[in-house]
Amino acid sequence: MPLRVSLAWCLVLSAALTAQEPIRVPFQCTEEDIRALGLTCPVRQPCPVYLELAALGSSASRIFLTGNLHTESATLFSILLASQDDGKTWEEPHPRIRSAGLDQIQFFDLESGWIGGQQLGAVPRDPFLLLTRDGGKLWRAAPVYEESRAGAIEYFRFDSTTHGLLWIDRTQSGETENRYELLESQTGGESWMLREASDRPIAGKPRATPPGAGFRLRPDAASKSYRVESQAGERWQPLASFLVRVGECKEPEAILEPEPPTMETAPTPCRSGSPSGECTGSPEPSPRPSGTAGPARPSKPEWDRR
Repeated sequence: MPLRVSLAWCLVLSAALTAQEPIRVPFQCTEEDIRALGLTCPVRQPCPVYLELAALGSSASRIFLTGNLHTESATLFSILLASQDDGKTWEEPHPRIRSAGLDQIQFFDLESGWIGGQQLGAVPRDPFLLLTRDGGKLWRAAPVYEESRAGAIEYFRFDSTTHGLLWIDRTQSGETENRYELLESQTGGESWMLREASDRPIAGKPRATPPGAGFRLRPDAASKSYRVESQAGERWQPLASFLVRVGECKEPEAILEPEPPTMETAPTPCRSGSPSGECTGSPEPSPRPSGTAGPARPSKPEWDRR
């Protein structure tokens, strides 16, 4: 998948906004995607692909939207959208991650920010954070665990650029003990240490602050889209909207190769003068024109054009 959305997409998005039409996030389902995710999407019954936006965050003049692309049965990719001109144009500052979803966003200051995510299979697993140190221009993934493990990020909070707490929910892992964990980082989310594990939810989560003060994200049933709006006094004015349905996945049509043509063969000739009057299976040599050397060329076969 592309690291960033091309300039062409930004122009398309800008044009869509000018026309007050919802934006369709670019998506093309490949044969590799279908095979990797085990999708069954026949040509006559393709699988619709939907955009789900989970959270909005902002830093200075930049707006961020997190979520995923999914079918009815599987999560295809994570998605991170960003705009630095009040929603006129958008880009993707981080590659889409297969089978993953992004949700919570926090910025501690204008430079340091985090986004929570995890793999979304039959059971959520391998939680991670996207980290930025330049206000969201560049992001990179940092796993919570060193090894693959079931669990989803329930909540996280940083009270400085280096110190943070993270709550993990492992209730869907099938394990009966230590289904909840509290982790602590002193490295800005680069690494984590287990602070507490329990069979019951762990208290102590600080009250969440609005991640995007002055902005909001809401679904709009009438247009089947997500709307991004900014606050203007007591009113909310639209900045952008994104269509929920972005495309479809379908298996490639099977190409039937034509049957190779068959050659009509002439009956085996008999040698003249056979004592028994029957065919011996050995063809009689073709006469050779006078003045030529070597065997005569066989006549060209006729092809069955049926």
